[in-house]
Amino acid sequence: MNIFTKTNIMAMNKRIKFFSGSLLCFLFSLPAFSQSLSLPDAISIALQNNLNIQILKNNAEITEINNYIGVAGGLPVITANVSDNEQVTGVYQKLNTGTIIKRPGAVGNALNSSVNANILLYNGSRVTSTKKRLEELQAQSQEYLNSEIQDLVAAVMTAFYDVIRQQSYMNTIDRSLDVSQKRLEIVKAQQNVGMANNADLFQSQIDLNALLQAKQSQQLAIDQSKVTLMQLLTVSPDTLINISDTIVVDQTVVLGDILSSIRNNPDIIAADQQIRINELISKETAALRYPTLRATTSYSFNRSQISASNILLNQTNGFYGGLNLGIPIYNGSIYKRQRKIADINTKNAALTKDMLIRDYTAGAVKTYQAYSNGLQQIEAQQKNVELAGKLLDLVLMRFQLRQATILEVEQAQQSFENASYTLTNLSFATKASEVELKRIANQIKF
Repeated sequence: MNIFTKTNIMAMNKRIKFFSGSLLCFLFSLPAFSQSLSLPDAISIALQNNLNIQILKNNAEITEINNYIGVAGGLPVITANVSDNEQVTGVYQKLNTGTIIKRPGAVGNALNSSVNANILLYNGSRVTSTKKRLEELQAQSQEYLNSEIQDLVAAVMTAFYDVIRQQSYMNTIDRSLDVSQKRLEIVKAQQNVGMANNADLFQSQIDLNALLQAKQSQQLAIDQSKVTLMQLLTVSPDTLINISDTIVVDQTVVLGDILSSIRNNPDIIAADQQIRINELISKETAALRYPTLRATTSYSFNRSQISASNILLNQTNGFYGGLNLGIPIYNGSIYKRQRKIADINTKNAALTKDMLIRDYTAGAVKTYQAYSNGLQQIEAQQKNVELAGKLLDLVLMRFQLRQATILEVEQAQQSFENASYTLTNLSFATKASEVELKRIANQIKF
């Protein structure tokens, strides 16, 4: 079932306005201070501000307005015409009675008015096909909007979790910094009692400085990832935000469910609608070869008056009605060729849909493989991080008791950092795969 139906989008817009109205005022009115930002808030702000979504909403509104029986040509056309002409002419008339009328500068007036109406009675069902095509275009524009919403939400989620990933790197660096700081303190204390040399002191200081530089570089990575998120939210890139969250992967995603839901993807639905649109265009083109029958009626009032003539006043008024039949006989086979082209476009639309299904299916399988592999590795890597942390604490304790060398401490630190980085990368990559799978299946919820 398609999550983003028209009703759901209307409800979503209300939620966006509810969350974003107060949030935008609170979150971004004070850029000098860091404000907390949650994932639902980020999604709401992005949906509220995104320019592409606003354009697609406008396009959807246009197709809704255009989906009208009058646009399809199924309603009567009524026109009114009025003309009133004054004239000054020279009159010279010789009647068979021998009377001669001769007057220069004779004043005259001619008033003509009519109300005309015509309605289409038959044109090969072209009006019906056109109306159905307008309905499909309206539904298709809604699916384009749904697709943009899914893509935007997925992009915001990925950018949001990337900030969390960069902050997790920072946490690992901070933990390693604490160890290096403590190691330097131990070396200084040992040197004061003559149990450590300058080499250990210098090496400890160098390692600490290197980590401090790494922390500065990582802070840059965090700031830049936040700028990327702000860009997706369409807010000022220098807005200061604080994100306090963790990466939790949904472990209930099943490949069979994803593959069976691919046809719910709005891009697939829009491609299927394009097939029907092209089929209807073919029917409209075929209808051009059929006769067109219209009923016409009119009321007219005509009045002509001249100051010098054998007829000084002529006035008529009344109704008339009739049928107008137009039969296309030959136009150089234009309609026939247009019909063939429309049929080919229908075939192309079907091929485009098949290619989309093929590509989305292959992408889903590959992404699920990465997702499944990530889930398997995360559990083992969590144990590795726990063991690396215990090893680091143990080696540092042994170093304090002079039972371990400074090299062993460095190796334990490196092992802990590598294990933590690997776990963070696995969690982010698996979460990104989860988001992509749900995007493909049109199952992103927020």
